[in-house]
Amino acid sequence: MTKFPCSDHFHSFLKALPKCEHHLHIEGTLEPELLFALAKRNTITLPEWFPPTVEACNKRYSEFADLQDFLDHYYVGMSVLIHEQDFYDLALAYFERAHRDGCLHSEVFFDPQGHVERGISVDNVVNGLNRACKDAAAKFGTTSLLTMCLLRHLPVSSGLDTIKSTEKYFESGVISGLGLDSAEKPFPPELFEECYGALKEKFPKVNLTAHAGEEGDHRYVTNALDLLKVTRIDHGVQSQHSPELLDRLVSNDTMLTMCPLSNVKLQVVKDVEDLPYREFFDKGVSFSINSDDPAYFGGYILDNYVAVHTRFGFSPKEWCTIVLNGINGSWCDEKRKQELREIVDDVYLKYKDVL
Repeated sequence: MTKFPCSDHFHSFLKALPKCEHHLHIEGTLEPELLFALAKRNTITLPEWFPPTVEACNKRYSEFADLQDFLDHYYVGMSVLIHEQDFYDLALAYFERAHRDGCLHSEVFFDPQGHVERGISVDNVVNGLNRACKDAAAKFGTTSLLTMCLLRHLPVSSGLDTIKSTEKYFESGVISGLGLDSAEKPFPPELFEECYGALKEKFPKVNLTAHAGEEGDHRYVTNALDLLKVTRIDHGVQSQHSPELLDRLVSNDTMLTMCPLSNVKLQVVKDVEDLPYREFFDKGVSFSINSDDPAYFGGYILDNYVAVHTRFGFSPKEWCTIVLNGINGSWCDEKRKQELREIVDDVYLKYKDVL
């Protein structure tokens, strides 16, 4: 429901802001066109129940019943990714789209277990993604980091094996962070305390995050902070139900990486207006706005910004604060953060008198 108009000028302002994306699953950017092209290229036969055309895919993707329904389609999509070039093509297509939306820094999730269990080398995955990151930097001037996620529906032993198999990439800095995704229930954060502890012990400076508080209640967020020692929370919507947790997020400046259109598509809320953005902003909870799995949820990062604006009507100064919080909560170096902060100032000065 649109409560606040997004004029052409305001749309241009939102696009010009130097956005950072922190909650983006690269496998979730697999548009139907590329999915079918890769299936043909790699001679992959899709299941009989899977939508047979691009149009049918787009229609079915608009009708997910819940998170598991989405994941069933998501994992089929992953099956067409075989070779290093496939992962490169997937990632570069995302970077091109994100750049058009004014996204200048991306911290990209990927799920190696979903590929390794299909017999795909983790080197194919990481090298393809890393090559795309480098080429996007050269082509667009953007920056990016890779965050490896563990699939919480798989055994802890699989997570430990995955961490061991990717140690060389953590050591070299090709992978900069560890996350935890897939269905939250019935897989609470504490199940993966050993995985997070093992990686942190070997690489003390590694960045840690976890999906929590989307399906699971606010205790999932608290346990991720306490037991996994994460410094960032992915989603975190249910934090709104614990005043103590909100105070903690503010005092520790813990950023939530929120995904409005995703939350609607997966039935977390009925409409973006039901999300606690105004409450979080007014209380001083840092959050960024992200697209999650945009090929499946019908909106990339700028679409999500517009959706939030039309429901909450944040002022230009408030939008600059939201973007600055996203910059400050990023894992890029201070030099890059300062470059992005200066762009925020320039954009505000350019638009403040016409909005």
